[in-house]
Formats: sequence, C-alpha cells, structure tokens
Amino acid sequence: MSETFEELYASLLKEVFTTHARQQLEEGADGLVAARTYAEQGKPEFALAFLLLIDGAEEEKREVFAHAYERHARLSQEKAAQLDAQFHRSFPLIKLEAQNVRKLASGA
Repeated sequence: MSETFEELYASLLKEVFTTHARQQLEEGADGLVAARTYAEQGKPEFALAFLLLIDGAEEEKREVFAHAYERHARLSQEKAAQLDAQFHRSFPLIKLEAQNVRKLASGA
C-alpha cells in the first residue's frame, strides 16, 4: 500500500509552520483556500502545514503541494532574471535552487 500524504511529507515540516496554520484554522480560516493561497505565493512550507491539518483528498493535497514548489521555482527564476538585469551579472545559485525545487515538485 502506498504511503499517505501525511506519512510522506510530515517530516519535512518545521513546527513553526504548523503552529501558524493551526492558529489560522482556529480563527476560522478555510484550510484548503489558505493552502492554495500559499501555494500560489510559492510558499510550500506554509501550504504543507495547512494540507497536513485538513481533511481532504490525497490527490488534491499532492497537487496543491506540487504547485507550491513549482510556483516557488518560477518565482526564483524570475528573481534571478531580475537580479541579472539589475546588476549585470548572473546569479547561478538562484537558478540552481529553482532547478532543485522543480525536482522536488515533480516528486510531490
């Protein structure tokens, strides 16, 4: 039997993100909406915290989590391009991070 979303990803999360998500949920936030919002902002840690605390379809959680990493990679590449233009030099480590994040996204 394959591992659940929680079994696969809970160990990646720091407690500070879980605390933040739990607090938001206690204040009435919609967990799935919050996870999607953070995913769109390219913040996979925050998205994951909400996804681990809510009930929902495993596939949907995986899709939102993968989108968070993909968006993070895209935003990193955009930032690298912006810095390249601003400072007239390359920022290869940001680009490398984006590549690594894309690999994580494909595994999510």
